[in-house]
Amino acid sequence: MSEDRTAEREHVQEFFGARAADWDRRFAEDGPAFATAVAACGLRPGDRVLDAGCGTGRAMTALRAAVGPAGSVLGVDLTPQMLAAAQRAGRAAEGALLLADVARLPLRDGALDAVFAAGLIAHLPQPEANLRELARAVRPGGRLALFHPVGRAALAARHGRELTPEDLRAEHNLRPLLASSGWEMTSYADEEHRFLVLATRPARSGRG
Repeated sequence: MSEDRTAEREHVQEFFGARAADWDRRFAEDGPAFATAVAACGLRPGDRVLDAGCGTGRAMTALRAAVGPAGSVLGVDLTPQMLAAAQRAGRAAEGALLLADVARLPLRDGALDAVFAAGLIAHLPQPEANLRELARAVRPGGRLALFHPVGRAALAARHGRELTPEDLRAEHNLRPLLASSGWEMTSYADEEHRFLVLATRPARSGRG
């Protein structure tokens, strides 16, 4: 692992580790938005879904309900304190929790039917490579959901900044980024109370 990647990883762990214990209380009203976003993903009973950068596991209850008892839910996060908070909240009952980096998933190629990623994209140190790693772990025809419980403008205002054309989550930036990472954007919603982008991993054509 490069020095830059190690520093970025440590920064993310420090930032979220300091906030983990209070995270659910601070954002207690987000539950319905998570459930609505999961419902839009088109998950089916028996699907294998990854909650990438799961944090305290706020999506895991809705993900478990969507895939049913025959499906599998895996929550992966880089920050031990976040996973500990997920454990305390009882979310390990909805699926497995794993300390791992989404940039190097310990999963075989095509192991998943879908990835749900809430608030993840802004924290990816190498967005194209990291999204390609998610695509590697998803079967052809599988799905990706990039979600945030508020839209870009509301999130920028919360952080005391203005939106710029360089914003990674703007459609004109995100669509080609996804395309270069092995995904095809199928829908884009940037509204006051949600940001939700859906994409699919194109099925292979021909032989090979």
